[in-house]
Amino acid sequence: MSEIYQKMAEAVVKMKAEEVQKLARRVLDEGLPPEVAIEKGLAAGMNEVGRLFAAKEYFVPEVLVCSRAMYAGFDILKDKVVAGKIARKGTVLIGVVDGDFHDIGKNIVKLMLEASGFRLVDLGKNVSADQFISSVNAEKPDIIALSTLMTTTMDSMAEIVALLNKENPEIKTMIGGAPVNPDFARSIQAHYYGENAREAVVGAHELLGIPLET
Repeated sequence: MSEIYQKMAEAVVKMKAEEVQKLARRVLDEGLPPEVAIEKGLAAGMNEVGRLFAAKEYFVPEVLVCSRAMYAGFDILKDKVVAGKIARKGTVLIGVVDGDFHDIGKNIVKLMLEASGFRLVDLGKNVSADQFISSVNAEKPDIIALSTLMTTTMDSMAEIVALLNKENPEIKTMIGGAPVNPDFARSIQAHYYGENAREAVVGAHELLGIPLET
């Protein structure tokens, strides 16, 4: 029955929402496990979208249309999933650092991580260090992902990472955004730098020691 999951993944990549819906209904009609269809069909499709985005073959508009196709199928399947059958890989707390109001990149990373099986807690944009710390205490995340698009907020990112490493050294930190790079990540002792959404997915798996489905 892997053929139907492959077709579903291909339909997501090709941005065919109606086809994804038809395949999702077929999964239910044939009595196939919806949680497997979500993982091997919808999520696998979005993994490929992430690869295309990283390779600059797809851009933000294509990613957003693909995500709508994915959710068209997910909305049909989600209510039929037996509680607990979809294993969450971990919790990621994500936000754009204090002083920055640009969140398109953060939203794409969030989407890709959710599609890959992580639970996301989105703090939004212009998030202060105190907000990150209080949310850490409330949500108990495995990873904290920080984003910025402005060079003027890189110092804020460094301060937040330093505080997080001091207060919660067991939690992994991941950074990304146009002005940052691997050298900056090392200099502020962040655990991972992701150049794009696909790398963020790869990094989240690496940080938690989880195999990445291909």
